[in-house]
Parts: sequence; structure tokens; C-alpha cells
Amino acid sequence: MTTKTPASAPLRFAYGTNGLTDLRLTDALALLADLGYDGVSLTLDHMHLDPLAPDLAARTRLVARRLEGLGLAVAVETGARYVLDARRKHHPTLLDPDPQARHARVDLLLRAVRVAAELGAGAVHCFSGTAPPGESEETAWRRLADAIGPVLVAAASAGVALAIEPEPGHLLADLAGFHRLRTALGDPSALGLTLDIGHCQCLEPAPPAECVRAAARWVRHVQIEDMRRGMHEHLPFGEGEIDFPPVLEALRATDYRWLVGVELPRHSHAGPELARTSLRFLQDAERAAIEGAVRC
Repeated sequence: MTTKTPASAPLRFAYGTNGLTDLRLTDALALLADLGYDGVSLTLDHMHLDPLAPDLAARTRLVARRLEGLGLAVAVETGARYVLDARRKHHPTLLDPDPQARHARVDLLLRAVRVAAELGAGAVHCFSGTAPPGESEETAWRRLADAIGPVLVAAASAGVALAIEPEPGHLLADLAGFHRLRTALGDPSALGLTLDIGHCQCLEPAPPAECVRAAARWVRHVQIEDMRRGMHEHLPFGEGEIDFPPVLEALRATDYRWLVGVELPRHSHAGPELARTSLRFLQDAERAAIEGAVRC
């Protein structure tokens, strides 16, 4: 029997602040550091580093110093539900028919890139949004490519990857959609992928571990949680159907070096406890992945 050598670098686990919205950001960061997390997936929102605050630059510098002092790496996420529109979730999007509305989303992403550069983040997460009713698919894809163009330019200049997330129900909903956009844009180096492991379980034809291996070249950010087939519901670990050791083994085998961020945005009421149990679960699953790789 041949013995395989596991990837030498351990995975770096993070927790999303969108699952800690009942905590002040300073308290959330201290919690994650105390628990032993390697980093944080920081969602720019009104309660955690408001991207529209007039003193954003000064606040960002304070957060940068706090992260450095705690030894936490960071990825910047832009999935705040109502940060741009207090009445419509995740609006406006990059697909909005109104040019001014699209500009608001583009401006948010440009702000996120600047924040990421100041914080030393490796990636900025984003998503396409849903196609407007009655609009042709061709128009929606063209609008997405046009809108994301200036953000890619800014990201490349800042040395930050723009990692777009396939989101169930959005125009760019799956890995096939990511490759469609990537190809249409000419495969720019600044365009990366946010791979949500739960979303792979939810709707991709291949198992999550195979999705990791197939997309490894482009993955710059990973979100992780449990999920069931055909149901887009982010679940704590052990409440869904995902077999996690093969997923983590695939990440190690493909030499993934960015953050693996727990994504439980509807569980803030239990955030501190779930942060604790989630890290323990992932550490156990990674040990099982290493042991399985050695036995093979």
C-alpha cells in the first residue's frame, strides 16, 4: 500500500462576523482569537466596520491594528443584507437596470477593496445578485461583466483577489456560471472564486470534495457550513449531509492557503458557542482527513 504525504500547511480556519452580529466587532475579534481561530471573515455592515461611515479610513486603521495585535488574518465579505437599501435585501446589485443603483454596488465593492488592502486581506468576496424580472439572460450576463470590470482593475492594482461567490438563486449560481463569467472577461488574474462548501452540497452535480479539486485553481476564499441537498439553508456542523474530512483533505491536497471561514449568518443568537464548537469540529475533521490520507 502506498503512503501519501499530506499537504504540509495546515488549513487556516476563520469565523464570519455575520454570525456574530450581537457582539461588538472588538469583542468578536477577541473571542475568535481566544478560541484559537486563525482569522476572521469580516462582513462590512453597519454594526461591524460600516463601509458607508464618513470615518471609514480611520476605523479601518483601528481594525487593522486590532487584527495585527490578535494575530488574525482576514478576508473581507460584502454580503450584508441591508447595508445599501434598508428595505430590500442585498439590493441594489451589479445587475440592477438603473445605472445609479448599479454604481452604488460598484462603489461598495471599491470601498471593500480599499478596506481589504488596508487590512492586509487576501480576498474580497462578492456576488452577482438576481437577474431583474423579464430581462434576457444575455443582457444580465453582459451587465454583470461590465459592472465588475472597474472593481477588477482596482483589485489588481491593490493586490487583492476579487472572489465572486456562486449563490443559489442568483444569476451566477454555480461553478458553471463562474466559468462563464471568467471566460467572458478573458480569465483576469484578479478574478477568483469564493467556494461555499454548503452550496456545493445544495446544488452542484459533483460532491463537495470533487468541487474543491475541480475549482482549486481559482479558489481564493472558502465558506463552510453544513447543508442538505436541494435546500439552501446554512446549518451548524453535524445537522446536514456533508462528509467533511474528504472536503478538508481536498483543500489540503490542492495546497489551499487562504482562509476557510465558517458561514452561519442566521445563528448570531448562539454565535459565541457555535464559534467554539465549529472550530473543534473542523479541527477534528482535519485530523481525520490527515489520518485518512496517510492510510491511503
